[in-house]
Amino acid sequence: MKRFVLLTLIAAASAQILVSCAGSSSKLPVIDKGTALFDNFSYKGNDAFYRNNPLPSDDSFYTPILPGWYSDPSICTNGQGDYFLVTSTFVYFPGVPIFHSRDLVNWKQVGHVLTRPSQLVNMQRQHVSGGIFAPAISYNPHNQTYYMVTTNVGAGNFYVKTQDPFGEWSDPIMLPEVGGIDPSFFFDEDGKAYIVNNDEAPDFKAEYDGHRTIRVQEFDWKNDKTVGPRKILVNKGANPAENPIWIEGPHMYKINGKYYLMDAEGGTGTMHSEVIFRADSPMGPFKPWKNNPILTQRHLDPNRDYPITCAGHADLVQTQEGDWWAVFLACRPIDNKFENLGRETFLLPVTWTEDGYPSITEGDEVIPMIQKREGVKRDAQVTFGNFEVVEEFDQPELGYQWHTLRAPATELYSLTQTPGYLTLKCADVAASERATPALVARRMQHHEFEAETRMLFNPEEETEKAGLILFKDERHHYFFAFGKKGEDKTISLLQNEGRQGMKELASQVLPADTKVLNLKVVSTGETYAFLYSINDGKKWDELIKGVDAEFLSTARCGGFTGTVIGPYATTK
Repeated sequence: MKRFVLLTLIAAASAQILVSCAGSSSKLPVIDKGTALFDNFSYKGNDAFYRNNPLPSDDSFYTPILPGWYSDPSICTNGQGDYFLVTSTFVYFPGVPIFHSRDLVNWKQVGHVLTRPSQLVNMQRQHVSGGIFAPAISYNPHNQTYYMVTTNVGAGNFYVKTQDPFGEWSDPIMLPEVGGIDPSFFFDEDGKAYIVNNDEAPDFKAEYDGHRTIRVQEFDWKNDKTVGPRKILVNKGANPAENPIWIEGPHMYKINGKYYLMDAEGGTGTMHSEVIFRADSPMGPFKPWKNNPILTQRHLDPNRDYPITCAGHADLVQTQEGDWWAVFLACRPIDNKFENLGRETFLLPVTWTEDGYPSITEGDEVIPMIQKREGVKRDAQVTFGNFEVVEEFDQPELGYQWHTLRAPATELYSLTQTPGYLTLKCADVAASERATPALVARRMQHHEFEAETRMLFNPEEETEKAGLILFKDERHHYFFAFGKKGEDKTISLLQNEGRQGMKELASQVLPADTKVLNLKVVSTGETYAFLYSINDGKKWDELIKGVDAEFLSTARCGGFTGTVIGPYATTK
């Protein structure tokens, strides 16, 4: 029988989350052939920084407000105290998580923007870092409507809209005349609107790799179409003489009668930065600030403690109180070597220079891990710090933290077939394929963590395997698999090596009557340990430890996502 308990956050986070925890049933449910049942899944973060640096006051917070892979953040407000934030999801389904806050510190995910296959077309055959790039959310006060515009690498630029951001969004409205990537809306005070985006070099004649432009076109929001000519606002970047690369992620604002154009520059690696331009008209000409960039960490000592790197791709918002804040992406590599968390969402206050430009960091200023917002009290369900959550799979739908690849995959999993369990079919699709496997995963959000599940499975064929997957992309993942070799049931750790296929790192024969296994993954940040327990989850046996975590890192794999972990079943 299921029961509910209150789990406390680790002391460094100074908060609590209400979660449910399952008790064991003396009678096992029916386990169908080629089907795995997952009774629960727990995730417990234990990062050293949070342990060693508890928050000093009720109005302080950890600046990675959305730790783990929440890249390309965009934020808007309706001017009535509501703030909404979205991030990229690439080929994961559902697409574009949307978070809500009333104070910028306490965030709660209220759903996803793209929840239907009709909004996520042509996802099949796209690699993990394809799909949905850099969503930008905006509020149009003239029709009280929210807009989310983005790039689907397999289909082009499009937007969806709604007057209820807590509910459903429209089907895609395509923008075939808007090329490139990273479109963003700007709704002016006079009722006009514009789309800015990253696009090709002038006349498609790039002078060097990474030569791009920022362009603008007027948008008729009453008729859902662009109008008038497209114009180049920025060619190359803030300092064209230096041949800057990858000017992208544009956002436009009108502040104190001036128009500001803010862009990312330098690529999304360690040279990432944010630059600012200003003009008297949304059509320009825009002039760069003399002291650009307004955000970067690229010039700092790489040997500093707890380095934060790759900072850029920012968006600004003004509060009802009149102060300004920025959300942006950045990474937290271990000892500046590698990280598996991907690009995370950070929050910092914005200061204004004497000559009227916004600034997030200046000079050698280091992005802090702890920040304060006076007058705002941290609540019991914050999204940051060390925390522990338990998923009981006792609801008819997956929680917002769970994803599948490229499609809903509802033909491969069920939460109602065996109530209280996540049922996964062993699909004839492997995670190494650009397709939709029987995989249900959540983000890794800490370097140091433990993840655990109780699984019911009775493999009858050598091809049938089920367990936990640690997945970075199609060519880089670890599969902690319960399966069969000959007449023996086994627990194994398999490593996907891309074109070399799966490599077995460790294996152990299990008792022939084994049908219930508890699986545990323990991460130190640099290595993983894989443990299993037969039946009770009390006595643990170590299958293998010291497994290389760098194998799943962006430093090794490239790409734009972080690593996810969760149940997986396959016949391949």
